[in-house]
Amino acid sequence: MIHNEVSPDLMKKSAVIFVVLLGLVSLFADMTYEGARSITGPYLAVLGANAAIVGFVAGFGEFIGYGLRVLSGYIADRTRRYWLITIAGYICNLLAVPLLALVNHWWWAAVLIVLERTGKAIRTPARDAMLSHAGDRMGMGWGFGLHQALDQTGAMMGPLLVAFVLYEKQGYHAAFALLLVPAVLALILLTIARRLYPHPQTLALPSTHLETTPFNSKIYRYYLIGAGLVAAGYADFPLIAYHFEKTKVLSMTWIPIAYAIAMGVDALASLLLGRLYDKIGFVILILVTLGACLFAPLVFLGNFSWALTGVILWAVGMGAHESLMRAAIVPMVPAEMRASAYGVFNAGFGISWFLGSVLMGVLYDISIPILVIFSVTIQLIAIPLLYKVMKYKR
Repeated sequence: MIHNEVSPDLMKKSAVIFVVLLGLVSLFADMTYEGARSITGPYLAVLGANAAIVGFVAGFGEFIGYGLRVLSGYIADRTRRYWLITIAGYICNLLAVPLLALVNHWWWAAVLIVLERTGKAIRTPARDAMLSHAGDRMGMGWGFGLHQALDQTGAMMGPLLVAFVLYEKQGYHAAFALLLVPAVLALILLTIARRLYPHPQTLALPSTHLETTPFNSKIYRYYLIGAGLVAAGYADFPLIAYHFEKTKVLSMTWIPIAYAIAMGVDALASLLLGRLYDKIGFVILILVTLGACLFAPLVFLGNFSWALTGVILWAVGMGAHESLMRAAIVPMVPAEMRASAYGVFNAGFGISWFLGSVLMGVLYDISIPILVIFSVTIQLIAIPLLYKVMKYKR
């Protein structure tokens, strides 16, 4: 397979192929579960769930999806079974979706929705640890940016596929059943990647790190807190869509179009920002955070044009969160602890986002300007911490 004696150019090419393979896995995986997530709310309602149940299932699923990453990352590093854990997570993550076509009661659907999020929690830290080895060879920003771009392409295609099925009046069950196709394609590509790259760590450049563990590193703690503050101020798109619907700033037709635009911008931003990260370093993450925090006043206080501009800024920020923030962790921790570091980071980021979203939902009912002030302020508070991280990295 891959050997250290191979020329650097060939090793870099192999690293790119590995990232593209896992990126295509993510593309089809995102088609599957993002397609499903675009209709799980109304599907639960059709099966008899009320609004409180829908909100609880969605929130609990996200909480599990992020919280379990601490444990899965720790297990991945302790056992070194990165592929086994990644594959098991993808099987759980993907096959739960088409099974939704077979249920006839909301609580069975709720179990499968939470199971899907559980699968994502299981596989993400181990997969990101493997990606980091390839990123080490081809450029960390470019590696994670390329993967995220492919990932978000699937996130855009999945809801459009579901929308087409519903437009043809085939119903929710047919939509979930059709999502078995991208799920199977993702698992086939994952199997191919496993056979071609059984030991992804051989892709990495030889390197050493001063820190012995991510959990006693000051730079890692600063970074985790700073990223958590950014996450707490970042509104979920359902809240943005709720605002558009309530105020009629965007019509019902334009809301899903705006989301599709956001996913496309996210993909392009991931590619561009990944390249810039490799060229100019951590400062690009700080600059993007400063610019993207302006999405809140544009989205929640602006007219049609300003609202769409805000959605684009929101998407650029998402691209940075999902690519650069993963890339930035790598030099902070030793290679043998990366899955654990990703697990803790993802859990902290997700829980902060969840708590911030709950608070912004409450603030929305009290005062939209207060919501905007909270969103912008808490993200700006993160800037000094991110600046400290940049100084430590230098």
